[in-house]
Amino acid sequence: MSTAILTGQPVPGSSIEADLRSLGFDLRTATDAAEAETLLAEVPGDQRVALVDARFVGHVHALRLGLTDPRFPLAAIPGAVTAQPAGRQALTRAMARENSAGGGTTLVDSLADRILTALDADGTAVHRPELGSLVAAVPADPQARNEARQAVTDVDDEAVRLKSAVKARDGFFTTYCISPYSRYIARWCARRGLTPNQVTTASLITALIAAACAATGTRGGFVAAGVLLIASFVLDCTDGQLARYSLQYSTLGAWLDATFDRAKEYAYYAGLALGAARGGDDVWALALGAMVLQTCRHVVDFSFNEANHDATANTSPTAALSDKLDSVGWTVWLRRMIVLPIGERWAMIAVLTALTTPRITFYALLIGCAFAATYTTAGRVLRSLTRKARRTDRAAAALADLADSGPLAQGFAEALKKPARKLPGFTAPVVALLGALAVVLTAALTNFGGPWPVVAALGYALTSGLAVARPLKGALDWLVPPFLRAAEYGTVLVLAAEADVNGALPAAFGLVAAVAYHHYDTVYRIRGDAGAPPAWLVRSIGGHEGRTLVVTVLAALLTASQFKVALTALAVAVALVVLVESIRFWVGAHQGGAPAVHDEGETA
Repeated sequence: MSTAILTGQPVPGSSIEADLRSLGFDLRTATDAAEAETLLAEVPGDQRVALVDARFVGHVHALRLGLTDPRFPLAAIPGAVTAQPAGRQALTRAMARENSAGGGTTLVDSLADRILTALDADGTAVHRPELGSLVAAVPADPQARNEARQAVTDVDDEAVRLKSAVKARDGFFTTYCISPYSRYIARWCARRGLTPNQVTTASLITALIAAACAATGTRGGFVAAGVLLIASFVLDCTDGQLARYSLQYSTLGAWLDATFDRAKEYAYYAGLALGAARGGDDVWALALGAMVLQTCRHVVDFSFNEANHDATANTSPTAALSDKLDSVGWTVWLRRMIVLPIGERWAMIAVLTALTTPRITFYALLIGCAFAATYTTAGRVLRSLTRKARRTDRAAAALADLADSGPLAQGFAEALKKPARKLPGFTAPVVALLGALAVVLTAALTNFGGPWPVVAALGYALTSGLAVARPLKGALDWLVPPFLRAAEYGTVLVLAAEADVNGALPAAFGLVAAVAYHHYDTVYRIRGDAGAPPAWLVRSIGGHEGRTLVVTVLAALLTASQFKVALTALAVAVALVVLVESIRFWVGAHQGGAPAVHDEGETA
């Protein structure tokens, strides 16, 4: 239960009490600041509380945005301020100081606005939502009140709410082919009490059914798979719109939304590969290659964003040119489409699945994603080289966590810490790239079962340790995690392909999927300010260099058939460890009252 304390004299004909009750608030009334302070103290500390001026005039959705968003400890709109349990102490302190100072001596008549001024004076962060055309005001006289009420009548509250449910920045396909109707599905769900997590789960189930249809290998199955994949994407858009429409944000929901997106796409790749195999065409290498490429694309996005999350003196001619191009409408959509975001990508996959073959679908996917990866990465490299920015300790720590270094690389890093200080600033990405190329090319250019990939993997562990031996604050250090991902995934792909035994590539697909899940989970923990996964987890699954070394050793010691079995066992072991720990953490964070978040989602 949430409690709203109405302050001041009630206004005849006002709808504020009914509006607050419709938002789930229990009402209390205070005639002055002293009584408001007493009522505030009586509200249990584990409940949300709001101070609202009784003269408030505005849209219900303005109140909803200002008083019910679960993501912010403190929030305010004109005439109203609210605090969740995490912000209660600051609100109570501001209220006490306001009363001790005499309360009404300031020029601001509204108690809620005076409290907000006091919170600002304390330097306390208070969220102020963008209201746009919505009205939120505390009229000082009858004429102003009438004008405010007329302004409320002139703006369709529900139309604004529906429009704001759609993500501000999205791809062309999503914006023009999905969102025009998915927002109404979101409203339908809200009015029936459905939650975003339920819609997210429905999207996952639909995608898994689509993958099962693709796995039949029949034309009818492929057509059904394409249709169901689009339906899954509609639901995927709907869950975020439902969260924004009804302000149902949660830590667990953000994790489910992001994680299920990856699970749906990669499960669909596996379904296509199984369907192709039923028709006598082995495309598992293409499926695994598509997953590796798409995952590395995401790591580039994550690493670049984390490296520049709070960089200072952030200037770049390249960024200035990008901003200039954004002012030309058609270039915005063109640039969003050529990076093959999730909407365009899934639409392409669905259409090609229905009309062509899995092999053609994967060829198109690999070519499109490779072009998109080259375009985005080249632009980010140019920005990094031309900007004059200082990376913070937080950014360096995030990149180190994304590197996923195990005991072997960390040991080398500790031993090489002093020599690394004397090396040029570009050393980290260069040695990471060289080590990655060495291990992947050695595996590709030697026969399966030879010792040289093991030697290259040991060298890779050494170069990986050198890459992270000092804080990753260089201009291009954000490239280190993507290079390490490409090395590990690429080595598994090459060795499984070289084994040339039925089942090796599907086993490799499962292993890469399990490890990729761990890496995505790391990203979402960092984004949610929850820190990296525990050190014991990284150690227990070996780190990227440990897993790479283990796979090369298995390839050197075992026959191709035995290697397939070992890859399968390794995939199951890694999946069990990371899934159990991940689910334990996110469910615990949700039940423990962790700050609610909503990931606006990756366009890619």
